[in-house]
Amino acid sequence: MSGEFVSGLKCRLCGKRYPKEALNFCTEDFGPLEVDYNYDEVAKVFNRQVIESRPRTMWRYRELLPVDGEPTVGRHVGGTPLIKADRLAKALGLSELYIKNDAVNHPSLSFKDRVVAVALSKAVELGFETVGCASTGNLAGSVAANAAAAGLNAYVLIPDNLEQGKVLGATIYGAKVIAIQGNYDHVNRLCSQIAFRFGWGFVNVNLRPFYAEGSKSMGFEIAEDLGWRIPDNVVVPMAGGSLIGKIHKAFKELERLGLVTGPVNTRMHGAQATGCNPISNTVKTDALKVRPIRQPNTIAKSLAIGDPADGYFASQLIRDTGGWSEDVDDEAIVECMQLLAETEGIWAETAGGVTVAVARKLIEQGKINRDGSTVLCITGNGLKTQEALVDKLARPVVIKPNLAEFEALVGAEARDLASSTA
Repeated sequence: MSGEFVSGLKCRLCGKRYPKEALNFCTEDFGPLEVDYNYDEVAKVFNRQVIESRPRTMWRYRELLPVDGEPTVGRHVGGTPLIKADRLAKALGLSELYIKNDAVNHPSLSFKDRVVAVALSKAVELGFETVGCASTGNLAGSVAANAAAAGLNAYVLIPDNLEQGKVLGATIYGAKVIAIQGNYDHVNRLCSQIAFRFGWGFVNVNLRPFYAEGSKSMGFEIAEDLGWRIPDNVVVPMAGGSLIGKIHKAFKELERLGLVTGPVNTRMHGAQATGCNPISNTVKTDALKVRPIRQPNTIAKSLAIGDPADGYFASQLIRDTGGWSEDVDDEAIVECMQLLAETEGIWAETAGGVTVAVARKLIEQGKINRDGSTVLCITGNGLKTQEALVDKLARPVVIKPNLAEFEALVGAEARDLASSTA
C-alpha cells in the first residue's frame, strides 16, 4: 500500500516531475529519474513498532518502496543476516565490524533479488507481460528466477564471457538467455533499444527508477539490526554505482522520519576492481566527470561496468560523506575471498573479495577509523564464481582408507590435536 506515499518520479538534475510510469530519463535534459515520496504521509503510519511487527523481509519497509498495494513478486526477499565479524575484525585491525550478507538472499543468492522484486512487482502493476535485463551475472539469475515465479516472459542479455555458474543460474529458470559479443556496455545499449522498440519492461532500463529503490532495503536492514543505529563506515562494491547511493538514501530517510538514533554521519566507501575502476579513479583523481573504461579486465565480472550509469552520483556521494574509493587487483581479490571464508565461514563471489580487499586497503591508509563501526556489504555468493578459485586453491590429497596413511600425511599435527581434546 505504499503507492499512496509515492508522489511520482523526478529528475535528479533539474527536478522536473513525472507520473509513475516506465520511464528512466528526463525528457528535458536526459537526467536520470528517481522515485519521490510524500514523507509527511509516510510518517503518519511508519514507525519502529509497525516495522518490527511485520515478517522479516524487505517488505516490512514497504511505505518507502514504490509498489502500489502488496508486492506480487519476491514476497520472501530480504531479511538477510547482519553478522558481527569478530574474527575478520581482528585480522583487519578493527574494533567493530559487521558483514551484511546478501550472499544468502532468496531466491538467487544476491542482493539483486531486492531490486528485481520491486521492479517486477511494478512491471506487473504497469501491465507488462514480458520483462528483461542487461546483466553482468547476478541480475540475470534474479530476473529469470523471479519472472518464472511470477509467470512472466523473460529475456536476459549478458556479455559472452560470464562465469558458467551465472549463465546456468539464469538458463535453468526457462528465461531466454542471449549472450552478446562484447562487454556490459554493449549489452546495455542493445537492451535500451529493445525495451523501447518492443515495449517490454527492462528492469534496469525503463523500469530503473523503481528497480533502484529496492537497494534501499539493504540500508534499512543494516540500521534496524544495529538497534536503529547508523554505522560510522560502510564499504560497498560498485558496478553501476547505484547501490552505494541507495544505502545512503535509506539512512537519510530513516533519519528524516526519526527512526534512528542521532544524525547520519556515515562515511560511504566504494570498492572496485583495478581492471574496471571508473568510479574509484574519479574519486582518487578528484575529477568532475567519470572517465569510462573501454575494455574492462578483471575476474570480478559482476563489477565490470565500464560506463556506470550512476558513476557521477556515486563519486559525489563518496566525497560529500567524507568517504573514499579504492580498487584492488585480481590477486588481492582472491586472497580476500579466502580471508572472508577462513575467518567468518562466508563464501562470497569475486565482488565480495573486492569489498574486503578494499576495506583492508582503506584501513591501512587511515581512511577507515579502526575504533568506529564498519559494515561490509557482501552482494553475491561464491558458488557463482568458482572459476576464480579453481587454480588458486590446493587440491585434495588422495590416500587409501588406511589410518597409517592418514597419520603419515598429517603427522604430529593430528596427534597434538588429539591429545589437546582428550
